[in-house]
Amino acid sequence: MRTTSNPAFRNLPGVGPGGYAGFGPGQQGTVGYPATSTAADRPMTIDDVVTRTGVTLATALVAGVLTAALGGYALMVPAMIVGLVLALIIVFKQSANPGLVLGYAVAEGIALGAITGVFNRLIPGIALQAILGTSVVFAAMLVVYRTGAVKVTPRLTKWVIGATAGAAGLMLVDLLLGLFHVNLHLRDGSGPLSIIVSLVFIGIAAFNFLLDFDQADRAIRAGVPARFAWYIAFGLMVTLVWLYLEMLRLLASLQRN
Repeated sequence: MRTTSNPAFRNLPGVGPGGYAGFGPGQQGTVGYPATSTAADRPMTIDDVVTRTGVTLATALVAGVLTAALGGYALMVPAMIVGLVLALIIVFKQSANPGLVLGYAVAEGIALGAITGVFNRLIPGIALQAILGTSVVFAAMLVVYRTGAVKVTPRLTKWVIGATAGAAGLMLVDLLLGLFHVNLHLRDGSGPLSIIVSLVFIGIAAFNFLLDFDQADRAIRAGVPARFAWYIAFGLMVTLVWLYLEMLRLLASLQRN
């Protein structure tokens, strides 16, 4: 059974189906790895995940702020293409190369910085609101996961994966219809329906964090090599990018209506 809708975590070695697991002491397994392994091959710990994720997010944030501050809006499309190519390489090669992951972070940071800069010119202050909103949702879902308020069960996993697939399908249909000048007003921010869709998508993205945290936790307990902390950081970044874009779209829609 698939255990996550995130393409990065589906390929993470050493991770199989399981129930709820929380980040905490005594859960960092060392199955299959000797005590004298090298730094790259030693079992991964929660500190590795936190550190690599922090570096990845900080890299994206710096790239985004510089892009917006310098007005590098023309870099948006090239950065999106580069980010997509790097993401595909990382996923299909199951690469934990920090250069690729940080390169993806830079590309996504530039793309998001350009998009945010445009939105912020039209709606002053929306950039800070979107960053704060995304941070609050991320922190809230981490607390929910750690406290066990919502357990990552097979049923929840199936629901989140199905909802994510449905959201992706809806976006694809809306895009294809747009090419034929058919507007369903689902994503253009012109009415209540667009706001409702954005809220639903934010909710789905938020629940994807629970699956991401669970997959990362299983990798730690399975003794996955420390170098794969970069791979986990990439996976979390993918979900964060989606959440941030939906947050930006929602705030813009609320301002227009």
